[in-house]
Amino acid sequence: MENKAKIHLLLILFTGLLMVQCKQERPLQYPETRMDNVTDNYFGVEVADPYRWLEDDNSEETKAWVKAQNDVTFGYLANIPFRQKINDRLTELWNYERYSTPWKEGDYYFFYKNDGTQNQSVLYIRDGLNGEPRVFLDPNEMSEEGIISLGRLSVSNDGKYMAYSISKGGSDWNEIFVKEIETGKVLDDHIKWVKFSGISWQGDGFYYSRYDEPAPGEELSAANEFHKVYYHRLGTSQAEDELIYYNPDHPRRNYGISTTEDERFVILSESQSTSGNALYVKDNRNPTRGFVNIIDGFEYTNRVIDHVNGRLLVLTNHSAPKYRLVSVDPNNPSPSRWTEIIPENEHVLRSISLIGGKIVSTYLMDANSRAFIHNMNGRREAEIELPSLGSLGGFSGKKDDNIAFFSFTSFTFPSTVYKFDISTNTYESYFAPEVDFNPEDFETRQVFYTSKDGTQVPMFIVHKKGLELDGNNPTLLYGYGGFNASMTPGFSVSRLILLENGGVYVLANIRGGGEYGREWHEAGIQLKRQNVFDDFIAAAENLIEMGYTRSEKLAIQGGSNGGLLVGAAMAQRPELFKVAYPAVGVLDMLRYHKFTIGWAWADDYGTSEEEEHFHNLYAYSPLHNLEQGVNYPATLITTADHDDRVVPAHSFKFAAELQRRHEGTNPVLIRVDVDAGHGAGKPMSKIIEEHTDIWSFMFYNMGVTPAY
Repeated sequence: MENKAKIHLLLILFTGLLMVQCKQERPLQYPETRMDNVTDNYFGVEVADPYRWLEDDNSEETKAWVKAQNDVTFGYLANIPFRQKINDRLTELWNYERYSTPWKEGDYYFFYKNDGTQNQSVLYIRDGLNGEPRVFLDPNEMSEEGIISLGRLSVSNDGKYMAYSISKGGSDWNEIFVKEIETGKVLDDHIKWVKFSGISWQGDGFYYSRYDEPAPGEELSAANEFHKVYYHRLGTSQAEDELIYYNPDHPRRNYGISTTEDERFVILSESQSTSGNALYVKDNRNPTRGFVNIIDGFEYTNRVIDHVNGRLLVLTNHSAPKYRLVSVDPNNPSPSRWTEIIPENEHVLRSISLIGGKIVSTYLMDANSRAFIHNMNGRREAEIELPSLGSLGGFSGKKDDNIAFFSFTSFTFPSTVYKFDISTNTYESYFAPEVDFNPEDFETRQVFYTSKDGTQVPMFIVHKKGLELDGNNPTLLYGYGGFNASMTPGFSVSRLILLENGGVYVLANIRGGGEYGREWHEAGIQLKRQNVFDDFIAAAENLIEMGYTRSEKLAIQGGSNGGLLVGAAMAQRPELFKVAYPAVGVLDMLRYHKFTIGWAWADDYGTSEEEEHFHNLYAYSPLHNLEQGVNYPATLITTADHDDRVVPAHSFKFAAELQRRHEGTNPVLIRVDVDAGHGAGKPMSKIIEEHTDIWSFMFYNMGVTPAY
């Protein structure tokens, strides 16, 4: 029996080796993709678009194409010998209790909890800090497949009702319901076609934002235009809701309303992109006056924190690229009359909280969090000493309460919740998760490298202690680089698969993000977009030069705008990477603005409707820069059928063109998730399956066998 077991093991190993050899020697057979004779003329330049038909996600032909592609992809992934072992380990790792930061509403505290591998986290309520927790909303009971997720939550000022939104299948479309807190009764109120909206109570109702109901079949692709703000009064139908604001002259602007904690002021925010907004305010003590413009235009990003004695506290980058806190008199709102509470300094001021009669500020210093306590005049009184270098999850507390909560995380520090007493500037662990790994086995370095134009760019490098710099370590380089978004240290269960197997995880804080304020963001937008790709490519080259890895062991990953980053990098430097993961990516830069909310990204990208921007976009658009006969990296494109943020047509067309142009044995596959969207609200079962496929694909194509 012992000899039979040895022979059986040898056969398994031989079969695995044979599969790797076959993979390397024989290209995959991809489904045929029909090419139409479709061209567009951009300022005298003829641009072919043979896969335009794939933009119709409702057509039977597109659905058949998706099925055929998925059959090839999942067939390939199923044959990876160690895939099930990775799946088992991921399921084991993810099976731990997770809590959100609690927050107080009236006499209650709310928090999210996941027992381990529940598809969706459950919302709990407790009476005071010491009451027995009980389930308040369980989205797992709303769908057998776990595809319904909770979105916005908002409790009425009297503490009687909670309005909450849900999303189905990961779509940006939301529906709003109302639940009576004391009895748990769900009321008849039901609001539909809500998108990019808060829920802000005033009196016996709330404000929300929505679009008109789209035409049948266009729910997930049609351009989102004419955003409208409504007020809904409890106990009435949606048809009776009062239209508060609508701008027929500017269909491509978004509007949202918030109220101050005491409901005295109503704040209307107007935007036309993902950063920069105008502000209008209405004082409910003077309701006949209506909304007054206090900050005009879209050049600056402004957020009202609350008011103090009738003056609005505003966090703004107006005349302060790294942000400052100012006090604004709504009756005399000219910037020349603002009072500066917390001035700009050399680091980015990320957030402001009013807790216990104090101001709590959080800053970003080289992509790490710092936090300080100020008096109400802005004078800094103390620093809050955080557990280590990492990322704050924000403070939840009321301006009249001394007790607040915050969360903290880093690459090897699972998100931990702390109870904070601002009167003593002390905190204690409130919930620390137990994950099946030893953080002491790993280390994190932050290094600065030189990009193509001489700019110094930081990146975090995470790996096992004692790693040998022999250029042979499987490495995943992640980036985003856009929309003023800051990439900061954070814990990932999935990433442990890489780290446990001697791999290296790298996060590059490239330009286009917000890590160093407005100037860092603007250095990577529109005509300067190539800086983003240069920074990312330079990160890869530096990792190789430092001995962490080599091209044959290097993978790149990014989602959404980061999917654009990966697509552009692999198109420009295909030989530099072994594996590429463009996830839910913006990949057709000439037509991105024609779908759903794509028009709002123009401030970062520019559009093909302007000649200068067309030439710039055409020069790096991933779809349009794939060349015939090139051996591209092993590529796993991921998207989802309900992604109405970056429509899946981007990924469909890119996959078709990549399969046509690619020459070599590296697989180029597309994985299309069903009943999933851009990422938010994805069920845990789908998350585990997707990450299983990502690590299996990477290890398999690098010739790495995980030690499970």
